[in-house]
Amino acid sequence: MGKLAIQLLFLITFLLVLVSHILPIASQEVEDEEEFDYNPDGEKGPAQWGRIHPEWGACSNGSMQSPIDLLNERVDIVSHLGRLNRSYKPGNATLRNRGHDMMLKWESGAGTIEINGTEYVLNQCHWHSPSEHTINGKRLALEVHMVHESLDGKVAVVGILYKIGRPDSFLSSLTEQLQSVAGTNERDTVVGIVDPRNIKIGSRKYYRYLGSLTIPPCTENVLWTIVKKVRTATREQVRLLRVAVHDDSDTNARPLQPLNSRPVKLFVPEDKDD
Repeated sequence: MGKLAIQLLFLITFLLVLVSHILPIASQEVEDEEEFDYNPDGEKGPAQWGRIHPEWGACSNGSMQSPIDLLNERVDIVSHLGRLNRSYKPGNATLRNRGHDMMLKWESGAGTIEINGTEYVLNQCHWHSPSEHTINGKRLALEVHMVHESLDGKVAVVGILYKIGRPDSFLSSLTEQLQSVAGTNERDTVVGIVDPRNIKIGSRKYYRYLGSLTIPPCTENVLWTIVKKVRTATREQVRLLRVAVHDDSDTNARPLQPLNSRPVKLFVPEDKDD
């Protein structure tokens, strides 16, 4: 092999490695969700996701899939994981109708969260109703997923669950835009500056486990953090999130997946001041 060919091969290899690091794993979440749905008996329903495309195979044969039931009896209570170190900041955001959910996407990220010494950039959040994760077998009204990604392509998702009750202030701040989306078939709606610090957590306690994306391609090795405190939203707020996507389903929650002996930890601060 000539010197030029070796140099060319090296350059191609380098570019492939570079691209693999630049392209975020989060972007592998399907942006146009028309190819699948949540009909349990349908040809495009959750039981069939892994057969629709070869690259979606993990949806059927993965061993670390999400969501799961957070059953108290199988949770290990620990105090060493540490509190969530969030360094969020306001950023330009767009509401995107992905077909079965509404996604709020920050154009250049919205700050970071640090987990186990790794920084993950907050790229987007989206909502599922009813909740995908369950607590002791009980589904709640709503769940938001805050999707983060590290520089080397690792994904960390923070989930917050909601029951019906008082309005959620963050969703209240998006009411006008969501109502606008509900009245149009536009895919993207510019929101302007959105501060993710207004997404309230309200607790230092959280569940932690290793799972997957909950929509195709169901990519695994996603680090999940589910906030223990259940927050509240109104029926109208939950309804508006569903109406805005213009689909015929009353749900966009994936069925529970087998735990397969994975450890689930519950972080409780030693000072109990929560």
